[in-house]
Amino acid sequence: MQTRNKFFDDMSQLMTNAMGVAQGAKTEAETAFKGFVDRWMADRDFVTREEFEAARAMAQKAREENAALEARIAALEAELPRKKR
Repeated sequence: MQTRNKFFDDMSQLMTNAMGVAQGAKTEAETAFKGFVDRWMADRDFVTREEFEAARAMAQKAREENAALEARIAALEAELPRKKR
């Protein structure tokens, strides 16, 4: 028959509590660090992914419109009578 030792029971309880405290400290540190990084980035005027994607889409559309206008100008210039030099 095995008997329970109060010392080992107390040590086990102490370790269990210490692990809970360590987990809580880890979560608190992660939250504090994330808040610091968020504030730091906000102070630097970085754009969000959504803002970047919107600007990228506008730039792509502008390039496509520019290419279409260049082709139209080239076609119109081709129709003009040639000047004699």
